[in-house]
Amino acid sequence: MSRKLSRRAFLKGSLTAAGTAAGVVTGTAPLARAANAVTAGAVDPLVTVIDISKCIGCEECVYACRESNSGKFPAPKKPFPRMFPARVPVQDWSGRQDVSDRLTPYNWLYIQHASARVGGEETELTIPRRCMHCNNPPCVKLCPWGAAKQESNGLSRIDADICLGGSKCKTVCPWDVPQRQTGVGLYLDILPSLAGNGVMYKCDRCYQKVAKGETPACIEACPEDVQTMGPRSQMIDQAKALAKEMNGYLYGLDENGGTNTIYISPVPFDQLVLETGKGKPHMNPVADHMATGTNLARAMLIAPFAGAVAAFGKFYKQAKEDRS
Repeated sequence: MSRKLSRRAFLKGSLTAAGTAAGVVTGTAPLARAANAVTAGAVDPLVTVIDISKCIGCEECVYACRESNSGKFPAPKKPFPRMFPARVPVQDWSGRQDVSDRLTPYNWLYIQHASARVGGEETELTIPRRCMHCNNPPCVKLCPWGAAKQESNGLSRIDADICLGGSKCKTVCPWDVPQRQTGVGLYLDILPSLAGNGVMYKCDRCYQKVAKGETPACIEACPEDVQTMGPRSQMIDQAKALAKEMNGYLYGLDENGGTNTIYISPVPFDQLVLETGKGKPHMNPVADHMATGTNLARAMLIAPFAGAVAAFGKFYKQAKEDRS
């Protein structure tokens, strides 16, 4: 009968050596330098490397994310407008804000549990899951309202002030990451029965903190230094070095044309047994969704319209604030 290997025992010693060899960067100084580089016009996106062999599943990152971003969470108005057509679903998480085992409009990061067999023995891993922040994000390029955007440092986010909740971002996301909350957003003022029925929410990598050179809440709170963040040119080399030291595997380097989140695992990703489903992303291979002629053409057609809608949304929001 096989025994379970603890994560610490599984790679004890080799992880320390890997971290030393790769020169993993933690703390705010490298991030501050990266933020300054972006401000100065340098093009080197920020990448997060996540070493899942270090994660102990404590959920400190989950709690920190919630606390740091609580001011961005939706406060829906009830009763909800009746939608036409009636098939447009109501998605209300306001009474389930404590759910932490999947992605929701109030839970942008969760710990996914995985199991695998290594050398005939069973090991268990825990994986922080959130938006992958793709290099060329389809959620941004194919949002018809211009609400999804990519910052100059490569991080993608959804502007809740102008999102109409149509969920196109979720449909085109290879991992179905964005989640909708009904009864909040611009649609209530302009098209309460015909628009997208809410606002879409997802991890934005604490973009406001990062812009000031600060560290995202989940990284700052982690007691095991599971995540590190820095300029792409530096972090990709470090991820490859860490993977080589532990004879490990990378995910996110090529998926969907490359992402700004790179996972390192001691187990091949196709051998991980994950609980997937609604709000629980997979870790399967993903082709580049924006490499197809169809999506490229759609993006070119959508861009001018989305820009105009986004401009209207911002104007409307400002006018409403001026009246209040």
